Amino acid sequence: MADWGVCCTVKAPVDQMLAFVAHHHALGAAHLWLHFDDPDDPAAAVAETLPDVTAIRCDRDWWQQISGGRPGKHQVRQSANIAALYASAPLPWLLHADVDEFVLADAPLPALLDAVPPTVPFIRARPWEALYEPSLPDDIQSARHFRAALPGVRNAGNRDLVFGRFAPLLPNGALSHAAGKCLFRTGIDGLVPRIHGAFRAGQRLEAGDFHPALTLLHFHAQDRTAWFDRLSFRLRRGAYQFNPPLAEFLASASPDQLDEFYLEVQSARPETLAALAQIGALRSEWLDLRTKVSTLTGGRRWPIM
Repeated sequence: MADWGVCCTVKAPVDQMLAFVAHHHALGAAHLWLHFDDPDDPAAAVAETLPDVTAIRCDRDWWQQISGGRPGKHQVRQSANIAALYASAPLPWLLHADVDEFVLADAPLPALLDAVPPTVPFIRARPWEALYEPSLPDDIQSARHFRAALPGVRNAGNRDLVFGRFAPLLPNGALSHAAGKCLFRTGIDGLVPRIHGAFRAGQRLEAGDFHPALTLLHFHAQDRTAWFDRLSFRLRRGAYQFNPPLAEFLASASPDQLDEFYLEVQSARPETLAALAQIGALRSEWLDLRTKVSTLTGGRRWPIM
């Protein structure tokens, strides 16, 4: 059975880092490599105590070693970290995911990976965005309803049904990415992994369909307060800069308009859940992250950092 590991560039509170590690550890990851974007991040010291985890503090020496200096954009830093880890091929397969992304598999992952034809360099997990539901208990990353991305012309009517007046702002049918994330087969000469795919010999490789047994639960905006707090960054340097109509609307919207947008696009309203269920774009899960963290750490607790 093929072992697999996880590569992540981390900038998050310690409880969110622990949730990410605990979930993928429970899923069967053989090892996790956490690259701390801030080398002085106190969460790195916690990660260093965890089983099957390598904590990498991305200091000046690290960036000089792998890329000749620290890239200015966080997306480029993420790509540099997975490319450096891939080059060492520490395990047969590597998942590249963010700290707010959680993979699910319909069968044991080693068995799924063993069944991938040897000519296939990577497989993709379909993304599902977590919806806001304030009545839920705190589970670090708390959501129980997830919306599938609805990209392309074929989903135009579905976007109108789900997003209503805001559908023109979401041509990919997602607030964040619709591309999913990848598990890369290591040891392929010339392959360079990226955030949502890979290159070989300077050419982008065809992504192919999502693997039918893989899911990526993305906790991008299920926390209303955190979404509003991070909005300015996402408009300037994050995902929204790549969607000009959305970025223009969010940058110029009044507080009331932002509230209306968040309520209609990102909240688990009964009418929204019904519309998603109608088109097969609703998934319900409860990850029970606090239990997984307790199992991983033996019940030890750290201050929230």
